[in-house]
Amino acid sequence: MSLIIASQMEEDFNRRLGQHPSAPTLIDVAEDEPWTAASEADILLVRPSQAWRQSLYARPHIWPGRLKWVYSASAGVDFYPDWLLDAPLVTCGRGVASEEIADYVVAAIYAYAKNLEAVTARSRAQWVHAPLGRVSGTTIGIVGLGAIGCAVARRGLALGAQVIGVRRVGTQSGLTGVELVRDIETLLGRADHIVIAVPATPETRYLFDAALLAKVKPGAHLINVARGTVIDQPALVDALDHGPLGFATLDVTEPEPLPEGHILYTHPQVRLTPHISSNHMLVRHRLLEKVQEDLTRFVRGEQPTDIVDPARGY
Repeated sequence: MSLIIASQMEEDFNRRLGQHPSAPTLIDVAEDEPWTAASEADILLVRPSQAWRQSLYARPHIWPGRLKWVYSASAGVDFYPDWLLDAPLVTCGRGVASEEIADYVVAAIYAYAKNLEAVTARSRAQWVHAPLGRVSGTTIGIVGLGAIGCAVARRGLALGAQVIGVRRVGTQSGLTGVELVRDIETLLGRADHIVIAVPATPETRYLFDAALLAKVKPGAHLINVARGTVIDQPALVDALDHGPLGFATLDVTEPEPLPEGHILYTHPQVRLTPHISSNHMLVRHRLLEKVQEDLTRFVRGEQPTDIVDPARGY
């Protein structure tokens, strides 16, 4: 008997997943209550849809039902209610979009350093010398050396920047040429570009508060591709208005989207993008490959990759 997979993914994705050698049966998921599939599926493939984000319900009585495995298409599981992690096995799509997000970070670094729009000449009168910033020789500090952080680090080294990092566990960066510093305060005091790439957990909530932001190198550029909850936004605005922070590139906020009229939409020292750095629809093939490989492991009785630790929340 084949496994029954309830999937929130697109029709073409599901069709191709159904071609896996294990011949799984793919069934639809109720968009407004995707958790109800637990009553008939062995595996539930989920994405951070509005139903999960807005769910205020206590754990449904049917959960986890007959489920053996919940697979999150996103790397983070903070979009989902806590009770989702009560499933026997929860894994995530960690690493699928890391290269795309790292490209976004490098684009943000160059956009801030070179600021070509500001020096573009549109008339003879504007044909004047203007110094450009540099990337080579600067310091990129990465908070969180997971899949995204490591992808950023590799690019930073290739650009001739010094790359430093801090991670939750371990005393080595794991990447030749990347210096692991002793604490986040040391990193902030040295980095010209600060990249936030940590998961959203109770420990990282408002990690970048007023006290920590006060320790950044004057004029530094802060890039957040993690979650909006990692930054205390009023403290961020204050650090931009009064120093020491020079600029912020934010692909994530809290909440998303921000309410109309929020200062971050129009602040002159902020570049705000609507949580698009993952470029997720263009890397669906990578997610499909990952899910297929994990499914192969699962049917062999082996552990799939990137198991979520409920205690850590990632």
